[in-house]
Amino acid sequence: MTMEISSILQGGYNHPTSRSWQSQRQLTKSMLMYPIFITDEPDARVEIASLPGQCRWGVNRLKEFLGPLVQKGLKSVILFGVPVHCDKDERGTPADDPEGPVIQAILKIRALYPELYIATDVCLCEYTSHGHCGVLHEDGTINQAPSVERIAEVAVNYAKAGAHCVAPSDMMDGRIRAIKLGLMEAGLANKCMLMAYSAKFASSLYGPFRDAAGSAPSFGNRKCYQLPPGGKGLARRAIIRDVNEGADVIMVKPAMPYLDVIQDAAELAPNHPLACYQVSGEFAMVVAGAEKGVYDLKTMAFESVEGMLRAGCTLILTYFTPQFLDWLEV
Repeated sequence: MTMEISSILQGGYNHPTSRSWQSQRQLTKSMLMYPIFITDEPDARVEIASLPGQCRWGVNRLKEFLGPLVQKGLKSVILFGVPVHCDKDERGTPADDPEGPVIQAILKIRALYPELYIATDVCLCEYTSHGHCGVLHEDGTINQAPSVERIAEVAVNYAKAGAHCVAPSDMMDGRIRAIKLGLMEAGLANKCMLMAYSAKFASSLYGPFRDAAGSAPSFGNRKCYQLPPGGKGLARRAIIRDVNEGADVIMVKPAMPYLDVIQDAAELAPNHPLACYQVSGEFAMVVAGAEKGVYDLKTMAFESVEGMLRAGCTLILTYFTPQFLDWLEV
């Protein structure tokens, strides 16, 4: 025998059970948060062509939609409002309309499924006339102070309606501190989690989501507030900033192209839960590859999230949640 003893590794993973022991973290149902789209048409069920298997749902269809998933072990959802009939304006007034889709969905889900954890995405892009994530100056650039004030106002109103978690995705500087202070002033800081989209990159992978939510900007792009894809140092600084401003959870978005940033976040915020968002384009790519016969869908879906777990995630936002609820039963 010429091989060194330390070279022999395969005996440690030659069986499916022993292979599972090699992972520091195993995927469980409680790690999955399902992003869902809520429209202001109460009886709607509208399929989203670019996001296979996903729909826009009206609040009157939520029992039909969520009931089977809750029975399978769904633990948490994150709500995205898709207004169709509201009057959008420059400051996103419909975002926290008590009769709007998000607040109505919070109330409905709390009544139907009291144990289901409800997070709400907090942004203005779906509700502004210009489609940007904040309030603008006359020249079309972001007006920071009123943007942060408005985002915080929306977040607090979602918390007042019963959201267990508010998750600002706008990437405005200082909004985590403003939301935390707003929650404290409202007496809700001990009752509502603040999940920061800390490292949200300006990505081409949001295309299907913008189709689903109708949130594409009417002019320009979001590159001045979402992070540049090569901005590793910026991402690290943003993570540290949000931790210091009171974030309860740190998120990286998208996930698969930014596993190094997820690993950085695990290092920089070791005492915080760490989330990542497997965004619409990532999901659509995995599905498209399977449809072309490049790989098996289930195998690739698991491989994709195992990379996220390996990098340090404890919470994964993914459109594969319904499938995982089935697959994890096996």
